[in-house]
Amino acid sequence: MSRTPFRRTALAVALGAGLAIAAPAVASAHVGVTPDALAADEATVLTFSFTHGCEHSPTTALRITMPEGLASVSPTVEAGWDIAVERGDDGLVDVVTYSAATPVPTDLRGAVSMQVRPAEDAAESLAFPVEQLCESGTAEWTEIAEEGQNPHDLDAPAPVVSLVAATDSADAGDGAHAASGEAATESAQGDQSADASDAAEPLAIALGAGGLVAGIAALVVAILAYRRRSA
Repeated sequence: MSRTPFRRTALAVALGAGLAIAAPAVASAHVGVTPDALAADEATVLTFSFTHGCEHSPTTALRITMPEGLASVSPTVEAGWDIAVERGDDGLVDVVTYSAATPVPTDLRGAVSMQVRPAEDAAESLAFPVEQLCESGTAEWTEIAEEGQNPHDLDAPAPVVSLVAATDSADAGDGAHAASGEAATESAQGDQSADASDAAEPLAIALGAGGLVAGIAALVVAILAYRRRSA
């Protein structure tokens, strides 16, 4: 009997498995921020995380631009990162650059944090454009969704947090102060929770799983057919 059916089946299995593994990786390729909501005129620790480099090149630095509407910014000193702060003419922090003492491999999670306090008149959402510098190349996470546009449709979305009333801050992550304390503790333990947006898109997972199941099913059918013809 010809081995062609088995070769085709093996190819189907390989493609299905590859899709199952690669699709979530592609879907999670961005810089995330936690928490995603904070209260005006209250200090909150924001953690910016990433789990990839620039086309598989290790990350050497994150350059984060501050949005308008922040009354104060205090970068967190953490082992393994050097910090440079750029200020505007008004004395407020404009840009914070975190440089890795050792480049972060593309398959490891990296995270940096800062404490921010939005002004009372800050906008309802605050975007933090991020330039990710790598040993080879850069990635600019600077796209901001327009009104009515789905942020998940963007190729390179900037991390965004929503502003809530102080009385609603408990509903937006157990309160800004609680979020601040939790983030600080997690940073000290090196166990920050991954941003929910870093999880793979459900559609990508479904496609990958479907491809793998289809490949396995094809293999089973081919084996049964071979046994019948050999009988």
